[in-house]
Amino acid sequence: MKSVAKYFARVLTVVSFLALLNAGCKDFLTETNKSEPSQKEFFQNAEQAQSAVDGIYETLRTFTLSTGYGEAIWVSLDLLVGHASTNGQSDRNREYINHDAGTENPIFMEVWESFYNGIANANVSIANIPDVDMDESKKKELLGEARFLRAFYYYHLVRLYGEIPLVTEPVDASSEEFYPEEASIDSIYGQILEDLKVAEQAGLKKNSTSGRVTQGAVKSLLASVYLTMAGYPLEKGQEYYQLAADKAEEVIDSGWYTLFDDYAYLHDREHKNKGEFILQAQYEGEVATNSITALIIPERVNISAFGDEYGSLRPVNEFIETYEDGDKRTNEKEFYFTEYTRPDGKHEDFGEYALWKYWLEEAANKETGDQKGDINWTLLRLPEVMLIYAEAINEVNGGPTLKAYDQINAIRERADLAPLSGLSQDEFREEVWKERYHELSFENKAYFDIQRTHMVYDLINNTFVDAFEHSNIKGVTFSEKYMLWPIPYSERQANKNLTQNTGW
Repeated sequence: MKSVAKYFARVLTVVSFLALLNAGCKDFLTETNKSEPSQKEFFQNAEQAQSAVDGIYETLRTFTLSTGYGEAIWVSLDLLVGHASTNGQSDRNREYINHDAGTENPIFMEVWESFYNGIANANVSIANIPDVDMDESKKKELLGEARFLRAFYYYHLVRLYGEIPLVTEPVDASSEEFYPEEASIDSIYGQILEDLKVAEQAGLKKNSTSGRVTQGAVKSLLASVYLTMAGYPLEKGQEYYQLAADKAEEVIDSGWYTLFDDYAYLHDREHKNKGEFILQAQYEGEVATNSITALIIPERVNISAFGDEYGSLRPVNEFIETYEDGDKRTNEKEFYFTEYTRPDGKHEDFGEYALWKYWLEEAANKETGDQKGDINWTLLRLPEVMLIYAEAINEVNGGPTLKAYDQINAIRERADLAPLSGLSQDEFREEVWKERYHELSFENKAYFDIQRTHMVYDLINNTFVDAFEHSNIKGVTFSEKYMLWPIPYSERQANKNLTQNTGW
């Protein structure tokens, strides 16, 4: 039986993660063993409680899951936006660009299944850890981490699928919620906020280079959630813009994070979980790897140590041309690259842009690369929080404040751009949105921005227009259908309480 009940009915996949630490990697990097002791039998001591929570982190790697040759969920999310093309072999990648994917397309099931697995594991930990005999402060921290992760997974599910089952307790075949009904979007966000507020008071570290959930991550996600709730579909408006600004300001004023002074630090091993990184999905060497770097290299240009160079996602020229003249990020080998000289002197001119932002030199170098694609996938970083604050306070104040200018201008200064000043509320809003597209490019933020604003970036005219009235450079217009993903076909077949989203 394939249904959401299956994910909740699974007892937590547990094994002694401590035994796996001999690999020399972080606990939650380790792939879980599929042996499944009963929940109560497992939660006997602090070490087992820790291991259970470590297992919940694995779902953060959902975005880099492969759905086929040259396909990955993070790629699909950005191809939907219309600012990238693909020169790979995947017909499914082209379906995302053209908005003609069917309900049985594997991305829709992979995301659903993965996040609900993470939620099921979080539910088991949250239900059982309170009864474990262990240090109370550590117990509180572990429960805070589990609550944050459950909130993070529900936050993505509700934005992608809308009204979905909301289950917060472990489920087995005898449970009333074995075939759960859909919950309202408002109630799902209510649970997300409840979880994050508990996590905020859990005594977590302020920030950390370990990759674990921190106070900074909790407050940053709260800021993002409030900003989303202010827009579509809930349209809670001013009150929630203020809440978003307040949480973002706490992170900004804390001094816990600082902007890198070199864009190269965004994609090397040395700076993982440091500087402006607030939360990343963790990868390391032989323990957990991904294909991010191989996916962004133009197809078969033979510049790297990887066996495959997929060409799965490439920024289109029209998008790069929306950056201002002199923007450092468009210089060769800052955010993008169009050519490469191998260590042996052979030069390749691609004739197109590729994402240098995800080039991992230590793995990809043709002569010295170790082929271990373990670049971390970034979930939250400081520039996003700064732009949340700037956007939200602009809405609350009826125009930009000095502090709002400070946030966007700090990002612009790093890009060698002149500071902004003297803008109206509408003008400033557009500049913040542009900066989200330019600074956070291809980090899976743009699709969610379209959902919450119902506006898309008109690349040719360098402005924002109604999403439902504008055809992008691929000739595609967003429809109400593509504001949400379909509930996977197999889920609806297994659980008759689920209804399909509009248009699917």
